[in-house]
Amino acid sequence: MITFSATTILILGIVALLVLALGIWAASTANRLDRLHVRSDQSWQALDAALARRAVVARAIAMSVAADTTALASLADRAERADRGERETVENQLSAALSTVDIGDLRPQLVAELADAEARVLIARRFHNDAVRDTLALRTRRPVRLLHLGGTAPLPHYFEITERATPAASTGLEVHTTRTSARVVLLDERDRVLLLRGHDPQAPDVSFWFTVGGGVEPGENLREAAVRELHEETGHRADPSALRGPIWRRVAVFPFDGELTRSEELFFTLRVSRFEPRPVGLSQLERDTITGHRWCAPADIKALDARGESVYPYHLDELVAEAALAAAADTEPVVRSIR
Repeated sequence: MITFSATTILILGIVALLVLALGIWAASTANRLDRLHVRSDQSWQALDAALARRAVVARAIAMSVAADTTALASLADRAERADRGERETVENQLSAALSTVDIGDLRPQLVAELADAEARVLIARRFHNDAVRDTLALRTRRPVRLLHLGGTAPLPHYFEITERATPAASTGLEVHTTRTSARVVLLDERDRVLLLRGHDPQAPDVSFWFTVGGGVEPGENLREAAVRELHEETGHRADPSALRGPIWRRVAVFPFDGELTRSEELFFTLRVSRFEPRPVGLSQLERDTITGHRWCAPADIKALDARGESVYPYHLDELVAEAALAAAADTEPVVRSIR
């Protein structure tokens, strides 16, 4: 009969605990790497979409100006077709070509579209490179490499593209106002979103729809601003702790009332019983520009877009389900970038 001394049993116990601890660490690290790889992939998809949108805007510019812009259109086509290996080179060539465009030859809306497209590329590129940095920092650690915890996933790569001093610098356009906004995706019992209808004071014939919300005032945090704007624009008083989010982040560059505004918008979501909005604190400009409201199901939002009344944020009909899930969750969601 084999017997073990107390010392042997202690040593075996310590070894077993070390093996268990190593296994737990390895499983945790592998799961974290999986999440980081997913984040890197998603950030690349967002950057790819931003670059593709810039190519579309570049092609529109090439078609709208009188000068010979064959090279610009050709670069936009190449950028859309380029594989990952040559994408950086082509995109930087497109950046250089866009910087030579005389914005005096462009319609104001097209200038704003270009500024917005370049802002999105800048932000998406930073998000992507941040994700790559975090993934490589963990993936290249010696224990991770020795245990092959990264599996067979390829290493992610940074994407280097010329950045501008300001999001609109490449267009030569001055951004008059930069602001942070808190917005609320207000949902009723049937997952309908409350949208406000408005127009630019200098273009009263063109209507668009948007979620409740507005600029953060000095001394406010995002949640406080969201609750205040909700009350001012609808009359509804909300408990700040009932809001979920921010769930989304959107950066937009747009002309309004003769000025170009760059707005960073953070979206909360809130479930309420349907009510009839009665604004209580609109400014004179808001009273002049907000012309109506409507509780909209996803199908209603698609119908508004189809008849030429833009809805912001873009593709809101596809985002409603995500907002509804966040509104019902007990935990705060991870904010992600949208258009």
